[in-house]
Amino acid sequence: MSSKPSVLFVCIHNAGRSQMGAAYTHHLSRGAVEVRSAGSAPAETINPAVREALLEDGIDISAETPKILTTQAVQDSDVVITMGCGDTCPVFPGKRYEDWALADPAGQGVEAVRPIRDDIKARVSALLRELGVQPVR
Repeated sequence: MSSKPSVLFVCIHNAGRSQMGAAYTHHLSRGAVEVRSAGSAPAETINPAVREALLEDGIDISAETPKILTTQAVQDSDVVITMGCGDTCPVFPGKRYEDWALADPAGQGVEAVRPIRDDIKARVSALLRELGVQPVR
């Protein structure tokens, strides 16, 4: 791992779970972690309920757009967090992989997204501590 760890969050549409993971990693690490997110079949836009749920916690992802998963993104990351993308994520030796089993926020309202958001925030905080980065409160 380099001096600045890098984390890639992957889900199917890169419109919900992976965007939340990336947003919290960036926010809670104060930029101490290089963050990427991508999807195996990206949507056209970010899930509006996800955007709203993050705004409630002071994080604005309105400028973000879903991105396609590339082999380069995986190669450039120390840690790859998958969130329901199945076997579409390429596997490279020496990378740390975790699969976070989370409900899919697609088609859900903000009430259903909040517990997913809170779960992701807690997991990201734990991941940052494992990487030697103290998350902000």
